[in-house]
Amino acid sequence: MATHGFTESDWKVFRELQRLALERFCKRTLEEVQAILGDSSRSHHDRYLAVFRLLRRRDEELAIAFNDPRRSRMIGQLVAIYTHGLLEPDELQRFTERTKATVESLAEEFAR
Repeated sequence: MATHGFTESDWKVFRELQRLALERFCKRTLEEVQAILGDSSRSHHDRYLAVFRLLRRRDEELAIAFNDPRRSRMIGQLVAIYTHGLLEPDELQRFTERTKATVESLAEEFAR
């Protein structure tokens, strides 16, 4: 059965991969924070400000890609996850051809 034009199987794959992508996103962000904190060439205040700016930016990105997942938002969130490089190539292949083509097309448009 299709929901919002996409199959139930796509929705199930999305929900599974979204959890993995969220972990990857958080890991990457925390690694960026650690790199900032470890930069002893900068003052504590500069590092604090850099961490604050980074977390604010990443929080906005996280909200777009991960907050309030719904079938109606799946493609937009999947494009955000994809454009952030949070999917392995074989993971995108788990979606139907229509979904893959839509995500790749939208991601290409987003990159312009």
